Amino acid sequence: MRAIRKTLSALTAAMALPMLLGGCAMVTVQSRGPGDYIAMTRGDVLSTGKLSQSGLETLRVAGIEPKTCRPDSAVCAQQLDQVEGVAAERRLAAQSELWTARAIALTGKKPAQMSDAALQAWLEAARHAYAYLFFSERSPGERAFEDRQTQVRDYYNYATQQVVASLFARSRTAGPQDGDSARVGPWQVRVDLSAYRLPGGSNQPQAIVAASSLRFDGLRSSYRRDGFGAELVAEVSPEAVGDPAGLALQQPANGSPRWRRGQPSFSEMPYAPATVLLKFEGASLGEVLHTHAVTMVPYDPYRQDEVVLHGQRVPLAGNFTAAYGLWLAQSGFAAQSLRSMLGRERGIDRAHLYLMQPYDPDRRILLMLHGLASSPEAWVNVANEIMGDEALRRHYQIWQVYYPTNAPIAFNRAEIQDLVARTLHRFDPDGNAAASRNMVLIGHSMGGVIGRLLVSSSGEAIWQSLLAEHRTRLQGERGEHVRRKLEPVLHFQPLPQVDRAIFIAAPHRGTPRAEGGLGRFVGRLVRLPATLLERFGDVLQDLSGQDQQGGDGTRFVPPTSIDNLRDTDPFIRATADLPISRRVRYHTIVGHRDPSVPLAESDDGLVPYRSAHLDGAESEKAIVSWHSVQETPQAILEIRRILHEQMRSDAGPWP
Repeated sequence: MRAIRKTLSALTAAMALPMLLGGCAMVTVQSRGPGDYIAMTRGDVLSTGKLSQSGLETLRVAGIEPKTCRPDSAVCAQQLDQVEGVAAERRLAAQSELWTARAIALTGKKPAQMSDAALQAWLEAARHAYAYLFFSERSPGERAFEDRQTQVRDYYNYATQQVVASLFARSRTAGPQDGDSARVGPWQVRVDLSAYRLPGGSNQPQAIVAASSLRFDGLRSSYRRDGFGAELVAEVSPEAVGDPAGLALQQPANGSPRWRRGQPSFSEMPYAPATVLLKFEGASLGEVLHTHAVTMVPYDPYRQDEVVLHGQRVPLAGNFTAAYGLWLAQSGFAAQSLRSMLGRERGIDRAHLYLMQPYDPDRRILLMLHGLASSPEAWVNVANEIMGDEALRRHYQIWQVYYPTNAPIAFNRAEIQDLVARTLHRFDPDGNAAASRNMVLIGHSMGGVIGRLLVSSSGEAIWQSLLAEHRTRLQGERGEHVRRKLEPVLHFQPLPQVDRAIFIAAPHRGTPRAEGGLGRFVGRLVRLPATLLERFGDVLQDLSGQDQQGGDGTRFVPPTSIDNLRDTDPFIRATADLPISRRVRYHTIVGHRDPSVPLAESDDGLVPYRSAHLDGAESEKAIVSWHSVQETPQAILEIRRILHEQMRSDAGPWP
C-alpha cells in the first residue's frame, strides 16, 4: 500500500511539472446567461459605450492592446492599416467602430457646436462603414444574417445623422444652399436634392430633427423601416405651405390671421420624413478610402424604399411616424379648434385640406373628416396605423379636412366638396390619375354626417322642407336671388370620386344630447363664422323679410353646428333619409358604451345607436367604447380590414 501511495505521488508531481513550467496556463469555462449572450453579440460602442466583442478581437488579432486605444481610438484605427494578415472586411468594421468612438468623444454634449475634428471623425466612421458594406470581400446580401453587418450599418446611419445635423446647423449662418458644397478640413461635401422635394417646394428646411431623438406621448406605435440611411425630419416654414394652424401660432394674439390673405386652401404638412445617405466617391476600395469627396443625398421614404449602390440593391431606412407626430405636437390644433368652434380670433373660418404626403397620382386618397370642436388630431392613431401598414402605405395617401365646426353642416358640406374638387383639379385636371378614382371617405361624429351628405343626392327635399314657410316671401326677383345663393348649399350631388365610405359614431338623425342643458349652454357660446355671415348676409335679410313692406319681419337666424346635431333640427330631419349613391359601398362603426344594454337601445354616451345605424351598410361593427371610438384598436383594425378589402376588390391599376 505504501508503495502504491509513493507511485501516485510521483505521478501527480510529474503531471504538475508541465503546468508549473507553463505558468499555469489552464483553460476554464463559465456559463453565460441570456443577458451575456446579447451583450457579447450585440453590445458595441453605440449601445454600451465600449467596443464590441468583434472589435476587441480584431485589435488583438492585429497585436494591438485594446487599452491603448482608449485615449485616442483614431490612432488604433490608423494602426490597423499597417497590419498585414487581417481581412479587409474585419479591419474596416473595426475601423468604423473606432472612428465612431473617437467622434463620440469629440462631439461632447453640444453636437450643434461640433468641431471640425469631430465632424471629420464622423465622416471617417461613415466612410469606413461604407467601404465595409460595398467594397470588402463579401456583398451585403452574403452577410445578411450577421450581427456585425447590422452594427456597421448602424455606425454609418448614426454618423450620417451627425454629419447632416452639424452641416445644417452651420448652414443656418453661412451654409450650403441647394447644390452647393461645404468644406470641412480636406473634405468637400456636396448636396444633391434631385431625389427629394421639400413640402411646398421650399428651397431649404428651417430645421432638421433626428427621428431617433423623438418620443411621442399619445401615439400608440412608432412605425419605421429598417435599412440604410439616417432617418430625419425636415421642417419648413408654415408660410411656405400655407398651414393655418402653424401660422396662427406664429402671430400675436390680437393679430390678423395671415393665412387668410391669399393662402391656398390646401397644403402639405410642414414636416416631412427624409432618409439621407452619404455617398463617397470611388469605384474601388482604395479610391473610397482615399477620397475626400462625398455627396449628401436625401430621399423620400414614402416614394422610394431602395436604391442601387455599386451594383447592390440596398433597402432604405424610413420613419413614418416622426414627421406626423411632430406636426401634431407643434400645430396647436387643440386650442385652435376650440377657438374656431366658438368663433374666436385665431381660429379658422373656412375649410382647409392637409396632404399628409406630397401628392402622388398613383395612390388612392383617404379623405378624413373630424367631428365637432375637433381637428386632424382626432385621427392621430388612425392615420399613424394606416401609414404604418406597408401595404396600405403603398396604395393610399391621406388627405385630412380641417374645417370650422361652428358653421352649419350644409355650409361645411358645400365648402368641403368644392375644396376637394378644386384640389383634385389642381393636380389632375383630366381626372385620369388613380388618385382621382376610388377615393375612401372616413368621417367621425359630425364629420360622418357631412361625409354621408357628400355621397348623397339632395333632390328638392331640403329646399322644400327648410324654406316652405318662406314661400310667400320668396317670389320673383327676391326668390331667384335666394335660390341662386343657396343652390350649392341646399342642392347637391355625390362627390363622384368616392366609391367607399366609413361612418364612425355619426349622428345621422341627430342626438338628444344636443338638445339638453349642456348642448344648449354650449350652443349659446358658439358664433357663426364671419365669412358665412359676409357671404350670405343679403340672403338672411331676404329670408327675414325685414326690408319688405308688409312683411312679418321675422328674424331668420341660421343654425350653428350644435343646432344641426339636435334630433329635432329641421335640417337633420330633412337629410336623414337622403339616398346614398349606389356606387358607394359604405360601412358603419358604432360605440356601444354599456354592453349590458341591447345594441338597438344603446348609445356611445353622445350618439344613440338608432342615429348611427344605417340600413344598407355593407358592414357594421359595434365596439365597446365611448364616443371617441375611432381611436380604439378595434376600430382601427376594422378600418384597416375595409381598406385591404377595397385593395383586393379594386380592378384598377395599382402602383
